[in-house]
Amino acid sequence: MASVTSTALLTDQYELTMVQAALRSGAAHRTCTFEVFSRRLPEGRRYGVVAGTGRVLEGLEHFRFGPEELEYLDRHGIVDQDTLHFLSEYRFSGTITGYAEGEVYLPHSPVLQVTSSFAEACLLETFVLSVMNHDSAVASAGSRMTMAAAGRPCVEMGGRRTQEGSATAAARAAAVVGFTATSNLEAGRTWGIPTLGTAAHAFTLLHDSEEEAFAAQVEAFGPGTTLLVDTYDVERAVRTAVDVAGAQLGAVRLDSGDLVEQAHEVRRLLDSLGNRETRIIVSSDLDEHAIARLAAAPVDSYGVGTRLVTGSGAPTASMVYKLVERAGADGQPVSVEKASAGKASTGGAKRALRSLDDHGRAEAEIITAEGDLQDTGYMGRTLQVPLVVEGMVQPGFTGPEGVQRAAERHQASVEELPAEAHRLSPGEPVIPSLFV
Repeated sequence: MASVTSTALLTDQYELTMVQAALRSGAAHRTCTFEVFSRRLPEGRRYGVVAGTGRVLEGLEHFRFGPEELEYLDRHGIVDQDTLHFLSEYRFSGTITGYAEGEVYLPHSPVLQVTSSFAEACLLETFVLSVMNHDSAVASAGSRMTMAAAGRPCVEMGGRRTQEGSATAAARAAAVVGFTATSNLEAGRTWGIPTLGTAAHAFTLLHDSEEEAFAAQVEAFGPGTTLLVDTYDVERAVRTAVDVAGAQLGAVRLDSGDLVEQAHEVRRLLDSLGNRETRIIVSSDLDEHAIARLAAAPVDSYGVGTRLVTGSGAPTASMVYKLVERAGADGQPVSVEKASAGKASTGGAKRALRSLDDHGRAEAEIITAEGDLQDTGYMGRTLQVPLVVEGMVQPGFTGPEGVQRAAERHQASVEELPAEAHRLSPGEPVIPSLFV
């Protein structure tokens, strides 16, 4: 965002109270490794997409307890004076590795690994999860949509269907998985995402006639603009649009009704009027299934809103942030894990490899907490990259460059998946996760 404030209170109180208790016990400075992973994919999904990494790194640089944050904590008695002093000097000085943003992930993939003192890493849990759970959910849904679109452009336009901060984050996550533009201007300003927008039904209703509204829009933006043609009667509106804008009419947009049938009818009508180059854009609560149904229709691009920004039925990626390794009293690493029913974790700092066959096609997610990946007997692509080294965010993962690199990583990642990844019907993960 253009206006930057501290991100340190985007957290839960128990992160701070754990730090206070750990400072009392003397364990706060033990070296620890936390991992971010999802135990399972949303029901029926075949893969997930890592997103939000760049936003985490951008927020990490502003994770500071300044005078206002410290005064609030002190005034409400949330932590004691020793903890306030620790927080006043807080700077993350550890190391973060993880899957490159845009990468496909599977159940138990160690998508992010935070290594530092317990106190430093503990404080980041809620912030990291709130960003990555939201953005990965949007990206995972968006990836299915761009895959169903089969090369036709998709535009994100869901800003009015979610909270304002989430809207901007969703626009960024959509860009990671191949959406070509957004209606959200803040996303455009912050991350360099192309922005689009013309007019809503209200603009047509404002004028005394549809012809007058179209003429005003063409005068303002030229005949290459997109005219919304379903405020009243679609056929009459298309004819009016062509009369007003001529052969140079850029596009017409359909936002209601039976989009498949209407797209065919509008294409025939435009062609009969000589507007063979005028594109057809459709919107109206599209999801991956609706986009797939439109595959045979003469549609040129899709505007996607509500279903995208809400994860198309899976609004969270259900990622967790778990301590998997800590230093013992002698300073040596100790593997730790939960045994809770339904919430068990596997101890040890993991390394991950995407096993590939002789044709470069993904076969399995190989995860190990012991030895070297080369010793597992599997060949393929290592998945984790350094994101933060000794407190320093590595270049290339934030800002507009980070979004562009993430989009490139996503395209390459999905291209190596088996054909089953393209199926929208419910099924098991497209490749298995194997602990070795």
